[in-house]
Amino acid sequence: MSVLEKTVYIRMRNRIIASQDQEIMIGDIAQVLAPEGMERAIKELSIHQITKRDSNYVVIDAMKIIRKITGLFPGSDIQAIGPAQTLIEVNIEKRRVLSLPFFILIWLLLFFGSAMAIMNFHDDVSMKDVQSKLYTIITGEVSETPLLFQIPYSFGLGMGMVLFFNHIFKKRINEEPSPLEVEMFNYQQSMDNYVMIHENRESMKRLDDN
Repeated sequence: MSVLEKTVYIRMRNRIIASQDQEIMIGDIAQVLAPEGMERAIKELSIHQITKRDSNYVVIDAMKIIRKITGLFPGSDIQAIGPAQTLIEVNIEKRRVLSLPFFILIWLLLFFGSAMAIMNFHDDVSMKDVQSKLYTIITGEVSETPLLFQIPYSFGLGMGMVLFFNHIFKKRINEEPSPLEVEMFNYQQSMDNYVMIHENRESMKRLDDN
């Protein structure tokens, strides 16, 4: 078999979720493109057995996969494409502790906390005075409670929040991600990169280690 006929392409997945005591195969954490007869054998190679000694995250390096494949198919040409590592998140079953009273308490805290934040912001920028001046300029009348501006502004504030977060309860308004979802995505990527660097022993090595 020529070198071209023994070329294997692997592309590591960024992240997978596995359960406890699950055996991880190469096909679970990487896309494999190989000659007929090799691809299935490579995908079914066991690369890691999750045990209770593992933490919540396990990092599999591409070099470990390459060593595993070359051990089964000596002389094969392994071409790694894309990410060099795969992060395995171990799904640990947790007892559900969120009861109805606890949910209501959290909802009330978020509701009144948000209301206080909006009220304090409006007080800082003197929103009431601004609306009163606008009402006087437009109508020529002086009013301490310019409901003509305050009521539409209150509805507009709520609509603006809905459009900003791009959700009405669980229903998405359009396919564009909301700013909150983008920030959560960036946070998840940063956390994954941190875990990959600190959990992968192959990526850090002390030169004075014996």
